[in-house]
Amino acid sequence: MMASKISQYPFFLLLLSSLIITCPPLSSSTASHSQDDRKSYIVYMGDRPKSEFSASSLHLNMLQEVTGSNFSSESLLHSFSRTFNGFVVKLSEDEVEKLAAMSSVVSVFPNRKKKLHTTRSWDFMGFSQEVQRTNVESNIIVGMLDTGIWPESESFNDAGFGPPPSKWKGSCQVSSNFSCNNKIIGAKYYRSDGMFNQSDVKSPRDSEGHGTHTASIAAGGSVSMASLYGLAMGTARGGVPSARIAVYKVCWSDGCWDADILAAFDDAIADGVDIISISVGASKPHAYFNDSIAIGAFHAMKYGILTSNSGGNKGPGLATISNISPWSLSVAASTIDRKFLTKVLLGNNKAYEGISINTFDLQNVMYPLIYGGDAPNITGNFSSSSSRFCFQNSLDPALVKGKIVLCDDLGGWREPFFAGAVGAVMQDGGAKDVAFSFPLPLSYLGTGEGSNILSYMNSTSNATATIYKSNEANDTSAPYVVSFSSRGPNAFTPDALKPDIAAPGVDILAAWSPLFPVSQLEGDNRMVPYNIISGTSMACPHASGAAAYIKSYHPTWSPAAIKSALMTTASPMNAEINNDAEFAYGAGHINPMRAINPGLVYDAGPIDYMKFLCGQGYNSSVLRMITGDNSSCSDAINGTVWDLNLPSFALSTSSSEVVSRVFNRVVTNVGSPTSIYKSNVTAPPGLKIQVNPTILSFSSLGQNLSFALTIKGTVASSIASASLAWDDGVYRVRSPITVYVALKRKP
Repeated sequence: MMASKISQYPFFLLLLSSLIITCPPLSSSTASHSQDDRKSYIVYMGDRPKSEFSASSLHLNMLQEVTGSNFSSESLLHSFSRTFNGFVVKLSEDEVEKLAAMSSVVSVFPNRKKKLHTTRSWDFMGFSQEVQRTNVESNIIVGMLDTGIWPESESFNDAGFGPPPSKWKGSCQVSSNFSCNNKIIGAKYYRSDGMFNQSDVKSPRDSEGHGTHTASIAAGGSVSMASLYGLAMGTARGGVPSARIAVYKVCWSDGCWDADILAAFDDAIADGVDIISISVGASKPHAYFNDSIAIGAFHAMKYGILTSNSGGNKGPGLATISNISPWSLSVAASTIDRKFLTKVLLGNNKAYEGISINTFDLQNVMYPLIYGGDAPNITGNFSSSSSRFCFQNSLDPALVKGKIVLCDDLGGWREPFFAGAVGAVMQDGGAKDVAFSFPLPLSYLGTGEGSNILSYMNSTSNATATIYKSNEANDTSAPYVVSFSSRGPNAFTPDALKPDIAAPGVDILAAWSPLFPVSQLEGDNRMVPYNIISGTSMACPHASGAAAYIKSYHPTWSPAAIKSALMTTASPMNAEINNDAEFAYGAGHINPMRAINPGLVYDAGPIDYMKFLCGQGYNSSVLRMITGDNSSCSDAINGTVWDLNLPSFALSTSSSEVVSRVFNRVVTNVGSPTSIYKSNVTAPPGLKIQVNPTILSFSSLGQNLSFALTIKGTVASSIASASLAWDDGVYRVRSPITVYVALKRKP
């Protein structure tokens, strides 16, 4: 879950936003294995063979070779073959070892179960509804890998849309309860094991809300007067409202499986999407080709498709970011200039404002106020030491029914609801930078306010309180990265900066599935067309929409060029507010308007990433399988992370080490045909950063020029932030530079 934050954040945020990996225990090796002994694994074999082949026949032959007399064709659950090669299969432990040893296999890893990691946000970024757009936008297809979609939402109305673009090769799994239109041009669902829970809808229809929410953030149409019971009232819209949406339902009530994620990537790439958005990640990072999202994103990159993914909700600890591949865009969650405050009025006329999204109206009625510690469920063997925190089943319903309960930990927010309380006041020392919805009137306060309320309760035998409906307030400190957003550095490649960028992910209003309640808790009967939730899951589709917007202006740009445009035009963020600096926000806060005209881009393609992988220790035979060509690692090909053409610079060191490192980069002119860029470096004391040459003179569009950046010196603190900006008087192309003391722990 959320690494020491489980008591501070409601379970539904963890459910919708964190990603838990459960590695199935391997069965012990015996002389023979029943099918029940076998667990599900992904066998990744790299690129799709160039010649025609029967994937199922190839994969079944491989299985027969390793399983012998135990062979069963039913153990093959799915074959990937449209854009890359591999399969999902049930295996025993020794069979895993045999398959992994085959020369044609890149990796074998468990089919892990994953769980999922918006009106004002686009305006806050300076991206108004009247922004200039191109006719090409309606040909852009955004692929959403999520919980499906609610097609009847007004956000996906196809009025004014023509037929799907001719490049579209996908399909729609039409059923009695689902159909597509000219906005949602394709939809499929995936479940490799065929096992569904009772609440699952066996179609691309969204029964969880999450996929509808993310799709409308990225590419939903404009819907005026959208709100959550009057809160966040305004026009809900996506980044590219004229773009098409292709839906790939990979997540269900019990989570998202690697096998289904890879199958969706395989289809989305072949179907012809332009951008892939996936708000899913891991509770911890994995090696690039043992990770379904990194594998899928790599093959998408080869086909010219950028994958935008959420950074994760495991913050604020360092090295918690899970989506770390350099060929994808990893997005952190930032705030917008709106927050929700909920006032608590006591019987002594003292009032306190807490954080929550409360749509309930108690009509100013004062209710009895009781402390959780004074209402233990004694028959359930609970004492005040647990009921004060409102742990599950710890409250006595007879004592709290019809009352407002004061609890000492936000993690106990469900118990007052199930115990029959009319409301709850939660107090603890957790971060107050994000508001949540709850199934009853609730306000979340700090320990100081909580102590004052408890003192009032101890001063009278008739303590009363009421909780008001939430009010909106202006957050003048925004944008800053929220505490739950996962931080860098990159645990597997420390000198490749992650996250890449920050985008709005806190208290975002967007479309919702009316099958799932506002608070995502069974028993909450509020079903709405638009809901307010938070997570890097919400930040990701903001970046996806911005990437699609760039793609509509520059259809031929590579994924790396689009990523570079987003990063080098990002608005710098305040390291004093965000103590983790670039490990919190990457290059800064996304600025879609500037990103369509970045001036210069740091481009990269498959060969550049292959050089990087050579330098990371991958051998030639493995890389040939991954890339599908005859390239091999050599002195000329073997690259380093410092020479990978990223639009950022990161360097890990020790506190006592004197560093000296050279980074080589190439920039491509996409601004003015004739231009002269001058370098501008900002660096903290102790670091000397030099650029050679200091001036880049371009004579044509598309021209490439190289430069070297050298970092020398020592770092006086755990993180030292610097920057390089190329400026020609029209365009300013800024890259973050981070030098930091390496973490001692390993992933």
